[in-house]
Amino acid sequence: MIAAAIAAVTLAYAQGYPSKVVKIVSPFAPGGPGDLLPRAVAAGLAPLLGQPVVVENRPGATTVIAMQAVAKSPPDGYTLVFTSVSSFISVSAYKDLPYDPVADFAPVALCFTTPLYLVVRPALPASSVAELIALAKSRPGKLSFASGGNGTTAHLAGELFKSLSGVDIQHVPYKSAGPAMMDVMAGHVDLMFGSAGLSEARAGKVRVLAVTSARRTAVAPELPTVREAGLPGYESTLWFGILAPARTPAAIVARLSGDIGKVLAQAELRERFNTVDVTPSTPEEFADLIRREIPKWRKVLEAVKIQPE
Repeated sequence: MIAAAIAAVTLAYAQGYPSKVVKIVSPFAPGGPGDLLPRAVAAGLAPLLGQPVVVENRPGATTVIAMQAVAKSPPDGYTLVFTSVSSFISVSAYKDLPYDPVADFAPVALCFTTPLYLVVRPALPASSVAELIALAKSRPGKLSFASGGNGTTAHLAGELFKSLSGVDIQHVPYKSAGPAMMDVMAGHVDLMFGSAGLSEARAGKVRVLAVTSARRTAVAPELPTVREAGLPGYESTLWFGILAPARTPAAIVARLSGDIGKVLAQAELRERFNTVDVTPSTPEEFADLIRREIPKWRKVLEAVKIQPE
C-alpha cells in the first residue's frame, strides 16, 4: 500500500514536470569550446520542455566542482550536469572524491563524442602508426609526446598508446593543450594526442597519422584509426553527456533523454558541430559506457603511477 502510494505520487510529480526553470551545470569556463555544447543543448531543449533551460558554469578541479554541486542537488530533474569522460578519470585521480560518480548520479544521455588525433611534428620520420612504433622502439626514451597536463585525457591517451605498443616515449606536460600543440608544430616535441590537429595538418604545420576512436570519423574519413593502423585494441574517445542526481524519477530521466535525443537529431545542430560526432543514447547505454570507462582509465593511471591528489 505504502509503495503503491509513493509510486502514484512520483508518477503525478513526473507528469507535471517541468514547472520551472531547468538548470544545466557545466564544468567548462564560459566562452570556451566545451561551453558551446551544453548551451546548444539547452537552447534546443527549452521549447521541448516548455520551460527555460539555463547553463551555469562551475569550472575547476577537473569537473569535480560541477559534479559535486549536482550530486548534492534535489533529485527532481531541475538540476543536471553536462560533463565529460574527465569526470570518470577523476575517480582514480583523487583520494577523497566528494561523491560517487556511479551511485550519486542517474545517466540521462550521451550527447557528443570526438576522437583525439595522433599528431606528429612535420619532420618526424614516420608516416604511419606502425612506422611510429618502430621508430620509438629503435630510440627508446628519445621520443617525446606533449599534453595539456598530467592526468588529462590527452596524457592518458598517450600512456595507453605506450602501454599497448610497448614503447618508451617521454611525456612533456604543459599547462594547456594550446602551448603543447605549438611546440609540436615548432618541432620541440615529437607528437601529441589532441582534439585539435586537422586544421594545422591542412596548413602543413603538423601531420596527423590516425584517430583514436574505434571507428573512422565522418569528419576525416581518410584517417585510419590507431587500432587499424598498427595497434589492435587501442581506443580513446573524448565524450560528453548529461547526468541527473541519483534517485531522479525514471519517468523524468526518460522524458529528458527523449527530448535531448530530439535536440541532437536537429540538422542545424549537427551542422554547427560538424567537427564532433553527435551520439544520442538511452540512459542505459550511457550507464554502460560509464561502467566500462572507470576501470579502463584506472588501469592506465595505476600503470603510470599518477598519485591521487
